This record gives sequence, C-alpha cells and structure tokens, in this order.
Amino acid sequence: MATGILPEDSIVDRLRAEFQEMPDLRVTPFQLQRLCAINGAACRRILDALTNDGFLHSTGDGHYVRGGGARR
Repeated sequence: MATGILPEDSIVDRLRAEFQEMPDLRVTPFQLQRLCAINGAACRRILDALTNDGFLHSTGDGHYVRGGGARR
C-alpha cells in the first residue's frame, strides 16, 4: 500500500499553482510544513522534487522561490 504518494503529488501540484499565482512567494521549509500540514521528511521530498525540476530554487537565506525569477 503506497500511502503518502498521492497526497505528496497533490501538494506538489498545489504548490506549483500557488507559486504561479504569486510569483514573488518565498517560503522556508518550516513554513511549508505548517502550510501543508506535513512532516519534515515529506517537506524535504517535495522541495527536492520542485528544485530538481527547476521550478523552485533555494536562496542563501533558506527560502524557496520560483526558479528563473529575480534573485535577490
């Protein structure tokens, strides 16, 4: 039984939509955990998936922002 796979896919889709709607959105892993009600391991997998495909990137101050956006 593969629990967690579909919910994480749903969270990835939700975050893509949020970042597309709000291109200047910046979140920390902790904020993402709270926003999506997920644990640290799930948060890491989701952030890894979104950064590996270039959708998000990590800033020097620990935030995640839309990939290809203005870097501050």
